[in-house]
Amino acid sequence: MVLHSEEALTGDTAAEQGGVPFPYPLTEGRLDMRLICCCSALLLLVLVPRACQAGNILVFPAEGSHWINMDILLQALHARGHQITIIRSSKSWYIKEEASYYDSYTIQVERTLDQKFITELVTEAIKFERGALPLMSFLQMTVGMFGTFVEAHESVSDFVTAMLDDQDLMRKLNDSKFDLVLADPCWGGGVILAKYLNLPLVYNVRWLIAVEAHLAIAPSPISFIPITGSGNTDKMSFFQRVKNVLLYTVSQTQNYMVAKQVYQKISDKYLEPGIDFNQLMLEADLWLMRVDFVFEFPRPTMPNVVYMGGFQCKPAEPLPEHLEEFVQSSGEHGVILMSMGTFVSELPADLTNEMAAAFARLPQKVIWRHTGDRPASLGNNTLLVDWMPQNDLLGHPKTKLFVAHGGTNGVQEALYHGVPVVGLPLFFDQYDNLLRLKERGGAKILSITTVDKDDNFLKAIQEVLNEPSYRMNMQRLSRLHRDTPMKPIDSALFWIEFVMRHKGAAHLRPASYRLPWYSYHSVDVVLFLAGAVLLVLCTILLLIRCLYTTMCKRKAKRD
Repeated sequence: MVLHSEEALTGDTAAEQGGVPFPYPLTEGRLDMRLICCCSALLLLVLVPRACQAGNILVFPAEGSHWINMDILLQALHARGHQITIIRSSKSWYIKEEASYYDSYTIQVERTLDQKFITELVTEAIKFERGALPLMSFLQMTVGMFGTFVEAHESVSDFVTAMLDDQDLMRKLNDSKFDLVLADPCWGGGVILAKYLNLPLVYNVRWLIAVEAHLAIAPSPISFIPITGSGNTDKMSFFQRVKNVLLYTVSQTQNYMVAKQVYQKISDKYLEPGIDFNQLMLEADLWLMRVDFVFEFPRPTMPNVVYMGGFQCKPAEPLPEHLEEFVQSSGEHGVILMSMGTFVSELPADLTNEMAAAFARLPQKVIWRHTGDRPASLGNNTLLVDWMPQNDLLGHPKTKLFVAHGGTNGVQEALYHGVPVVGLPLFFDQYDNLLRLKERGGAKILSITTVDKDDNFLKAIQEVLNEPSYRMNMQRLSRLHRDTPMKPIDSALFWIEFVMRHKGAAHLRPASYRLPWYSYHSVDVVLFLAGAVLLVLCTILLLIRCLYTTMCKRKAKRD
């Protein structure tokens, strides 16, 4: 519509020019004012972020590296205006009682899964691994450590029992009108708390007690889905599939026994009668899975599984001055990072001396997170630190290599920044995490039993540094990981808020978790159909026999 400044347009004139008639004559002054108001309103709509109704979230976290990524998610939720409340243990070593972005309730306990327990467990596992034959190592991890595994969950059970017995706390939680419970289901307390308070449940998940979470909720043909600890990829030979089936049976048995022995007792005491804990674990509204299919092997999934692999990763920020000076002093050779993760503060002295000697022979500078005794063979090119900004160092252009234990957080950060990896897996899922990078050409794996033999450590580092394909493959994975319509953290936040808005997500939950195993696998249908076929065959055979007998009798009479 063309507006002429020399005349006022009446409603009739505007209509003649194809516009919508105004209810009164529009003068130039009124027109300018309307245009200013419209432009201002449009500008406000563009500049003001979309409002999000704040929610009230109760969190049941896990310790160690699990808390590190949960903490990032909680900070992002707080930044969007949500109120966060955490249930923590009085003996917690990672989860602080006070923080600017959450409130907390502290449960007094006598024992817990503390840092000392984990450190001793890791130390014993390393000693056993270095001296055991492969078969003995497998039996130790699957059978020998089962008692320790149960003990760890029983300490969590004590924590949950103390929490539910605190009637004053339970009254406060009920009165707080939470919108949902956010939990890490590697321990079984969060799901019990959510059921007790009758709240929607969201998982920040990779492990469901002892097994990878996909195995519990999604169809999982073990012919091409490797079981954690098997060392298999998604392309298995016959004997690898045999090993996969055996390990699947062991892990599922362990999971079932722990659930029945530890958590079912709590369910029977505090929840409605007849609730099966294993089924209860599957009733979460949403599963925020800490992997994606750039990292994970492709597999079947479910509609209430949201993938947020690498959500803790972000562009690198400037380093502290002393670290930046050290990194820049590396020149064209660059820097190597080494970290063995949250639970491993130090390795055996003979191993650290071997590694330090190998680092000393390299032209690169090395930043090593190490809190034990200073290795005697440490070179001038190596800096020992108690802590380092791992994400920022991995994102630095001079970082050439990451020597790591294979924890999920470190592997995802290396993938995000495109840094190749030399892996030293120790236990749990670490070998399998590194195997996924190795299969895609971005990592080389060393066994802790051979790292100090025949210069294996030095040779592995030199191979990854000097062979361009390792870096090229990791950078390709980085591009694939980043090429998404929405950042993983934003996707996680959207779906958490979705559950709050709709008071759950029952429409996304599959019916499969309510089926007994024989119905889920259609064993009853197969048996019914087999019985029907057998009945028909028996009937036919009986008729043939009767017919044959009748004919034989007639022939006998004629003779």
